[in-house]
Amino acid sequence: MMAAFMIWVFLGGIMVVYGICALRSKRAVPFNFWANAEMFKVNNVRAYNRAVGKLWCAFGVVFVLLGLPLLGGQNSPYFIISILGCMAEVVAAMILYVTVIEKKYRVR
Repeated sequence: MMAAFMIWVFLGGIMVVYGICALRSKRAVPFNFWANAEMFKVNNVRAYNRAVGKLWCAFGVVFVLLGLPLLGGQNSPYFIISILGCMAEVVAAMILYVTVIEKKYRVR
């Protein structure tokens, strides 16, 4: 199960690296949260990128923490925490993005 946890940590690390790239971006192009979606006009690109970067970093860290039950062994019943926790985390991230970040930085 250590290999599964290492893969889980690698995927969480990719999310954190993406968040750091968004946080440190000096480009005038906003980072997109949704895949294959048209990006809306942003009133403050740098602040928007920082907000999205923080969201991705937090998402990656929580994702890694949700993978800890993988260390419990092959038939651990605690694996359900990882599965349900990831689903809840994704829904929470989408709600946070739409209700806070998009609402604040979308040009009206």
